[in-house]
Amino acid sequence: MTIPWLPAAQTAHNPQAVARILKTLPEWFGREESNAKYIHDAERLETWTVTHPETHEIVGIMLIVQHYPVEAEIHLLAVDAAFHGYGIGTSLINAFEKDARNRGIRLIQVNFYKAVGFLPLEETDLWGEDTPCLIMVKAI
Repeated sequence: MTIPWLPAAQTAHNPQAVARILKTLPEWFGREESNAKYIHDAERLETWTVTHPETHEIVGIMLIVQHYPVEAEIHLLAVDAAFHGYGIGTSLINAFEKDARNRGIRLIQVNFYKAVGFLPLEETDLWGEDTPCLIMVKAI
C-alpha cells in the first residue's frame, strides 16, 4: 500500500513524540538516560517532523543543533518502527538540507547515519567506551 506522506516540515517542539517514537526502537535507543536527554533536548532544539496523512500522528522526528553559522548537527533522527522503509528519514534529511542551504549552512554533521552521502570524520567515545561513535559530515 502506498501512503501519500505529508512533506517533512519544521514544526513546534514535541518531546512527547520523541518519547513515543524512541519506545518503538529499543534496539537503537535502549538506554533510558540517553532517551531522557533526547526528550529533554526536544523541548528546545529545532524540530522537523513527518506526520501520517490520515491520523496526523508524528511518525518521524529530527532534532537539529546549529553550532556555527555554516554548520548544523542532526542531533536525533528517529522514525517509528512501524513506518520504516517508507523514506521518512530521507525525507526529513532532504527537507532540512534544502532549508539549510537557504540559511547559509554548508556542512551537516551526524553521529549515526551512513546513508545519503555522509562521510566519516572521526570516531569518538561520545557514548562511552563500550559504544564508539562515528561522527560523519556531508557538504551541501
